[in-house]
Amino acid sequence: MENPPRKGGPKESGIGRRIGLAAGIAAFLAIALLPSGLHRIPGLGHRPALAAATAALMAVWWFTEALPIHWTACAPLALYPLLGVYGTGVAGSGLRAASSYVDAYIFLFLGGMMIGAASEECNLHRRVALRIMRAVGASPRRLLWGVLLSTAFVSLWISNTATAVMMMPIGMALLAQLRASGGGREVRNFGAAVMLAVAYGSNVGGIGTKIGTPPNSVFCGWVQKQMGVEISFPFYMAVGIPFVALFLPLVWAVLWRLARRDALPEDRGREVLDRELAAMGPVSRNEKKVLAVFLAAAALWMSGALVERLMAPRVPAFWSGFRFGSKHVEAWVAMGAGLSLLALRALSFRQLLRIPWDTLLLLGGGFALADGIEGGGLKEGMAGWLRAAGGLPLFWQIGLAALAGVGLSAVASNTATANVLLGILPRSLPVLGAATIGASCDFALPAGTPPNAIVFGSGYVRLPTMMKTGVGLDLAAAALITLYAFLYLRPLFA
Repeated sequence: MENPPRKGGPKESGIGRRIGLAAGIAAFLAIALLPSGLHRIPGLGHRPALAAATAALMAVWWFTEALPIHWTACAPLALYPLLGVYGTGVAGSGLRAASSYVDAYIFLFLGGMMIGAASEECNLHRRVALRIMRAVGASPRRLLWGVLLSTAFVSLWISNTATAVMMMPIGMALLAQLRASGGGREVRNFGAAVMLAVAYGSNVGGIGTKIGTPPNSVFCGWVQKQMGVEISFPFYMAVGIPFVALFLPLVWAVLWRLARRDALPEDRGREVLDRELAAMGPVSRNEKKVLAVFLAAAALWMSGALVERLMAPRVPAFWSGFRFGSKHVEAWVAMGAGLSLLALRALSFRQLLRIPWDTLLLLGGGFALADGIEGGGLKEGMAGWLRAAGGLPLFWQIGLAALAGVGLSAVASNTATANVLLGILPRSLPVLGAATIGASCDFALPAGTPPNAIVFGSGYVRLPTMMKTGVGLDLAAAALITLYAFLYLRPLFA
């Protein structure tokens, strides 16, 4: 959900950033200044070329991390008015560019992060994870499944990084208990599987809800703005949850092949689970407050269509073209929940400041990039390429989108991957959905996602183990996404 760590040491990273910075500027100048069909679209002047140049600059800088990616996300705020991308003057272009950074989906995600931050502060998410693991069972195979399942469940509602940070100490405690009860015998294979379950569960779980990971909000915001399709909170769960349910058992099966090499005896993990739960004590008042607010928000999200019908006639048009929709209901519910937690003192201002605010800029930059493609006329310039890509059979379009999402997320953040792919892929909901899911499915490299890097630092996971396990899961994810989008998302979006 957040930006992956740098790939390489300081010197290598510095050189790479300078190369990326220069490459982005070169791409911008080449597209903006060199003659091409983008400069000759009737009625649009140079605007499509300038929108394409800005998109290329952002894509290169995102992929190379030449600048912090939330800085790159702010490029439209400066470039669109300066270049006249919208053709409405400096003030008009500036206001339109800025509007993307205050989209309702930004506030939906902010409210979700506030709920997650409150859960982290009172350790409600930890209690839920421990309860799930204990309910699943404490034999080695069940314990591994419990770690994976509880991690994925928590990641539905809070960031994958926070989930991994929370779950790794629980996994380490389990492994220490197993090692102690076995007379100090190492549990390297099982330990690697448990740590990878934390990373992979954190990544996969976030696919299931609108607030689980930024690409989901990027997707919903993009299709609403560019295609006029509103995706409600429960409908997105119908998009994401089945994939999570299908893919988690496959992840478990792959990890169990690694874990079972240690041939551990049964039920050694129950003691540590009981001890961890006992150490937490009874459910605190703040845990009850957070749980109550979360359940109320979830109920309102799930009944969003009814709330929208009741409120729509009473909400004025705040500006020309404004239309009250499900995303506004969800954003108001999310922010209401977050502010309620502050008022109830279940969320402190110190914890609030720890929220990754730069992620909100990244979301806004993605929406601004998409709006620039539309408002600058680049869509018309891309029409020929999109028609050629759209001429492929839908199955192959979906397959290429899934592979692109999985592959690019190995070298760029999942949010940047989604932002770029949604702007260049054919405007087919199953294709765009496949790319969005694929952006959250990198398992092979420590630098791919923050959870991968976090568990790599545990000492249990070696790079060859992660790569061998992860490459297979990357390919399996791309194949499953392709079938899933073709057989399930296609009729779902029909």
